[in-house]
Amino acid sequence: MSPKVSDHILERLRAWDVAYVFGYPGDGINGLLSAWGRADNQPVFVQARHEEMAAFEAVGYAKFSGRTGVCAATSGPGAVHLLNGLYDAKLDHVPVVALVGQTDRSAMGGSYQQEVDLLSLFKDVAAEYCQMVTVPEQLPNVLDRAMRTAAARRTVTAVIVPADVQELDYSPPGHAFKMVPSSLGTPRWSVLPEEGELRRAAEVLNAGRRVAMLVGQGARGARRQVQQTAELLGAGVAKALLGKDALPDTLPYVTGSIGLLGTRPSYELMRDCDTLLTVGSSFPYTQFLPEFGQARGVQIDLDPFMVGLRYPYEVNLVGDAARTLDALLPLLIRKEDRDWQRTICDNTERWWEVMERRAAVEADPINPEHAVHALDELLPDNAMVAADSGSAANWYARHLRFRDGMRGSLSGTLATMGPGVPYAIGAKFAHPDRPAIALVGDGAMQMNGLAELITVAKYWREWQDPRLVVAVLNNRDLNQVTWEMRAMQGAPSFLPSQELPDVDYAGFARTLGLGAERADEPGDVSAGWQRALTSDRPYLLELRTDPAVPPIPPHASWDQIQAAAASVLRGDDDRAAMVRQGFRAKLQELLPSFGGRHAHH
Repeated sequence: MSPKVSDHILERLRAWDVAYVFGYPGDGINGLLSAWGRADNQPVFVQARHEEMAAFEAVGYAKFSGRTGVCAATSGPGAVHLLNGLYDAKLDHVPVVALVGQTDRSAMGGSYQQEVDLLSLFKDVAAEYCQMVTVPEQLPNVLDRAMRTAAARRTVTAVIVPADVQELDYSPPGHAFKMVPSSLGTPRWSVLPEEGELRRAAEVLNAGRRVAMLVGQGARGARRQVQQTAELLGAGVAKALLGKDALPDTLPYVTGSIGLLGTRPSYELMRDCDTLLTVGSSFPYTQFLPEFGQARGVQIDLDPFMVGLRYPYEVNLVGDAARTLDALLPLLIRKEDRDWQRTICDNTERWWEVMERRAAVEADPINPEHAVHALDELLPDNAMVAADSGSAANWYARHLRFRDGMRGSLSGTLATMGPGVPYAIGAKFAHPDRPAIALVGDGAMQMNGLAELITVAKYWREWQDPRLVVAVLNNRDLNQVTWEMRAMQGAPSFLPSQELPDVDYAGFARTLGLGAERADEPGDVSAGWQRALTSDRPYLLELRTDPAVPPIPPHASWDQIQAAAASVLRGDDDRAAMVRQGFRAKLQELLPSFGGRHAHH
C-alpha cells in the first residue's frame, strides 16, 4: 500500500525526534489515527480526557523538557478546545505545535457539520505560523516550518489537515516550478550584543551602589553566570515566578519571587535599589519594579521584541543570557562595599523565619501555609513541581525553597486555572524517572483535575519513577478571587459564585487504583506528604484547609488589609461568620510579616 499523507506526517514527526503527541481522538483525524495504528504508535499518542488538557500536557512537556510539545485534536469542537492551552503556551513563550483535523475539502464553505474556519480561529494564537494542507506536495514543508518556527520563536504554530487530505497517497514536492522542498532540523545560533553596548551596560552596573537583579525563565541556562554577576556586584536577586527554578533559593542573596505572589525581601529589594539588571524576564507588573527615575536599568533578553518593556531601561542587550553575561563579566568591577548585600541577606533570612511563623498560625482545620510549608524540607532533590492558579500559587511562590536541580512552573502570563495536574503529567512524560508534584486548589481540581486523574491512572505504570503527587487544597472556596474581592473591592464573598461543593477527592482517586488520603488536622500534614512521596504509585493528598487564611501580598497597604477585614466583618451568612471568627486573630499574627509600617496596627 502506498504511504498516505497521514503516514508521512507521523514519519516526519519521528524524524523531528517527537516522542509524544498529546491528544484526543475524533473523526476529523481518523486518517492520522489509522496511521498511528500502522506506525505501531510511534510517536506515542497520549490520550488526555479533553483537548484542553492535551494542550496543557504539551505545554508541561515543553516547559519541563526544553523540547517542542505537540498536541492533536479533531475538527470543530476539538480544535476550539485546544485554544486555552495554546494561549498558555504562547503567553509563556513555550514551543508547541498543534495538529488539527478539518472537514473534507468538498464540504468547506457549505456550513457542514463541525466546520469551523480554523485559519481564522488560530490566526492569533498561532500568528507566527498557521497553515492548512490541501495537497500532499505541501508536505513536508508545512510541517517542518511549523516545528522550526515553534522552536525558534518559542511560540505556538498550527498545521490544519482536512480529513480527506489525510487519506490521499503521499507524493513529495518535485524539482519543479511552484514546488517548495524542505529540510529537517532547527539551526543553532548564538546572539551577542555589540562590544560597545556591553561597555555601556558595564558602566551603568559599575556605577551602582545598590544593585538589584531580576531573573526569569530566560536565565535558567545561565545559572553560573547569574550567580557570578550577583556576587561580583554585591547584588540581591529576585525571581519572576516563571523563573523560580532559575537560581537556587539556598543562596542567601536570592530574595525569592516578586510581584503579587512575591516575598517581602523582593519588594524591599526593588524599593531600595539604585540599579536594576533584568535577565531573561518579561515580568509584566511595573508597579513592583523601582520607581521611575530611582534606578538606572540594564536588560538582557534573547528576543529583540521583548526588550525595553516594563521599565525605562538605559541599556537593552539582545543576546543569549549565558553568553551575554560571560562577555559582560570581565567588564564588571567587584564592589568592595558589601553592606547592601548583607542587608538583603538579613532581610531574606528574616523572611523565611516569618514564613515559618505564618505556617505555624493555628487555623480551622489546617493552615494552607502549613500545608505547603511542610513540603519544603521534604522535596526530593530532583522534584518537578507544578502549581495551579489561585491561592495555591501564593503558597508555591512563598513557601517552597528550590534547591539546585529542582524544577517548577505554572501558568505565568495567562494565569489560567486548570494546568496543575496536566502540567505534572507532561513533566512525567518529559522525565519519567523523576518525581512530580502538583499543587492544586479545589476549584481547579473540580474544573478538570479530577478527570485528568484518569489519565494518570492510565499511564503511570509506564514511568520508571511512579511518583506523581497531586495535593488538593480543599477549602470549599474559590479563595483567591474571594480575597481579591475583599481586598480590592471591599466586598464580602458572593457565595453563589465563590462557594464550592465539598468533594471526596481522596475517595475518587482510590476508585482509580491510586494512593490517596485526607489530612484533616495539622498533625496529619507532614506524615501525609511523607507517605505520598514514598508511594509505589501516584498519590492524591487531600488537605482540608482554612479559607480564612488570607493570601495578602507582602506589599499590601493597611487600607487594603482594612478593606478585607471590613468585608469579612459585615458578612451576614454562616460562612462569613466562620471566616470572621478566626480572621482577627490570624491577622494579628500575620501582620509582622508586612514590615514595620503595618506592625503597630
